[in-house]
Formats: sequence, C-alpha cells, structure tokens
Amino acid sequence: MPATCSPPRRKIMAVIPRGRPDSSLGHRRPVLLLLLFFCLLAFFPRRVAAFHSFVGTYGVNYGRIADNLPPPTEVVKLLQMARIKNVRIFDSDHTVLDAFRNSGLNLAIAIPNGLVKDISATPSKAMDWVNENVRPYYPATRIVAIIVGNEILGGQDTGLAEALFGAVVNIHDALRAMRLSGRIEVNTPHSEAVFGTSYPPSAGTFRPDLMPYLKPLLDFFSKTGAPFYVNAYPFLAYMSDPEHIDVNYALMKPNAGILDQKTNLHYDNMFEAQIDATYAALEAAGYSDMEVRVSETGWASAGDATEPGATLENARTYNFNLRKRLFLRKGTPYRPKRVVKAFIFALFNEDLKTGPGSERHFGLFKPDGSVSLDLGFKGLTSSSSSIKGWKILRYSATQISKPAFT
Repeated sequence: MPATCSPPRRKIMAVIPRGRPDSSLGHRRPVLLLLLFFCLLAFFPRRVAAFHSFVGTYGVNYGRIADNLPPPTEVVKLLQMARIKNVRIFDSDHTVLDAFRNSGLNLAIAIPNGLVKDISATPSKAMDWVNENVRPYYPATRIVAIIVGNEILGGQDTGLAEALFGAVVNIHDALRAMRLSGRIEVNTPHSEAVFGTSYPPSAGTFRPDLMPYLKPLLDFFSKTGAPFYVNAYPFLAYMSDPEHIDVNYALMKPNAGILDQKTNLHYDNMFEAQIDATYAALEAAGYSDMEVRVSETGWASAGDATEPGATLENARTYNFNLRKRLFLRKGTPYRPKRVVKAFIFALFNEDLKTGPGSERHFGLFKPDGSVSLDLGFKGLTSSSSSIKGWKILRYSATQISKPAFT
C-alpha cells in the first residue's frame, strides 16, 4: 500500500517533538482518514446497482391490437384485482399512462420499431419523446422502463439493427438530462433469432454476424446494470417440431427431461433450458454477470387446424405451471441463485392481430374482462357477456412476431 495512503506509524510519531502535544495531528487526521478511504476503494471493485424495475417475479404484457378491449381504467382495476404489479405495453399511449397514475403498478413503456431510426439519428428527437411521454406522467405514473423496439436484431432490416444502439443511448442520455437515468431502465428485447446455437443449453451462443450490434448494447447494459431481455416461447418451439419435442417437456409437466452432457445439469422443462442457453451465450460473449429476464412467454389457447398444440388445456397447463414456478422465486439449473422474472404474454386475447390463429388467443383474460384461463385470477365479469356500458377503445399496430427456440 502506498505511503500516502497509510503512512507507517513510526514516521508520524517521529515528527512529534517529545513532551509537547501535537498541534497539527488533529487537523491531519481527517485528511489521512479520507486518503485511507480512497485507497481501500481501490481494493474493492464497485458494482453497478441493478434497476428495481420489477417487483417480485411475475408480470404481464398488455397488448392492445384489438377493437373490443375494456378502457385502460378498467384494465388497471383488473390488474389490481389479479395482484399483477408489473406491466409492459408496446407503445406509450397517453390514455394508458393517465389510467396508471397513482395505481401503484410498475409500467414499462415502449418505443415502436418505426421510431427507432429517427431517435437514433437525432438526439433531440429522443429528448422530445421523453418530454412528451415521460415528463408529464412520472412519477405519478410509475414508469420503470423504456423498451426501445422489439425483436430488432436478427430481423430483415439491417438499417434498423444499425440504429438500435444509438436509439438506446439517446433515450438514456435524455433521461440523464432529466436526472431520471438511475430510476428508469432503458432496454430492448430479443427473439431466438439472435442465437447461433441454443441446444443443449450450455452450447448457447450468439450469432457471430450479430455481435457488431449486440456487443455495444451488452457493454452499455453492463454499465447501467440493466438485464438482457429475451422472448422465450416453448409453445412456438414445440409447434415447430412436435414430432421430436415432448409436449410435456414444453408444458412443464412430468417428463424424462434432458441431460446437458457438458454441465451434467438436468432440465425437466424447456423454459429453464431456454433461459440457461441465454446465460451460456452471455457468458461466451464475456458478460457472465448479466441477468436474463424474460420479456415475453406464453401459450395459445386456440389456433388454426395446423396448430394442434394450441388448446385451452395446454394453455392453462403451461400458464399454471409457469406461475407456480415463478412464485417459488428460484433460479435455473445453471444460475440457481438468479431468481427468474418473466412477463407473461398476454393480458388479453387480441382479435386484430394478424398471422396464424394462435396469435389472437394468448390472453389470460377475454376482452370482456372475464377469465380466459382458470389460474385463480378474478375477472371483472363472471361470464363472457358483452362489455355493456364500456367505451371500447380501438387500436391498431403492427404484428409482433415471436420466433421460438429450443
């Protein structure tokens, strides 16, 4: 240790004349203690404080691509009755932000993919967006995160992938200018398309061609303390290969499971295997301390004739087992001390979503507020009667795709 940090006691005593009280030591002591404090800091690495953007382990995605949903004020009542405290939306609709005022619910708002390029190219656009969608509402509306885009990397738009990092940084800088960067997390969710390999879990890696886009994001999130968001869908993985994937493994029902030969870890459900494949990919990329958080997961209760796995029974089974598993507040086989947190997809069935029939049947609740899947939640109504007396809000948005990985 350098002498300026902790001078030897004998040298301090040597400059004190015998028989005389030291008149300067009292003045020196605070300085010496301060120097010692800074020296000690050098020996203990400082950890970035993680965002407290998620209460407990269970959240829900509140999608609104429908023309028959209850107004946001009723949705807030439904969430409070169900005791769901973490909510993610896919835009920053002001009727929703107003409805969530003083609700006590955590709300993650989003910047749609269509705005990412402009916000990336022009910092002032990021400031304008924050001034319009955060400043008038926070903190009465408990905005805990801003999600920039959705499943951008691995898509067909290279220009959008190139713009993602700049948009994330510009939004963060706008929040920092308002002294909110330590209170509101900035992030972006990823699909399975970012992975080069994901089976077995220990072999998880990111696609090399996406690392030029991923690495700046991972560096940034490691500095801010944000987690890595991944959309994990055992449902879609099973649907892509039902002949070789045990449906019980996907549904978290009793099954033989798989053994990862490299780690000697046993997996009895695909959900945990998907998360650990993400941890393995982060570790291989040099980010072993980063948390993985599930931004979307769910199971459709109905679908087309070509989607035999999309049944009411399977949807209830997956969501029931997932909720039970999340409430245990435990980690995964590879990260047993990292408690798993997840946003369920979705709060409602959404009748205007395009694509296969299953896209319109992921809801925990029906549009009238009654229960779609019997998981123990209480609905706003006890039956599937029409929403009489409610002012129906109509929304439109681009389809949110959700590829799968095994």
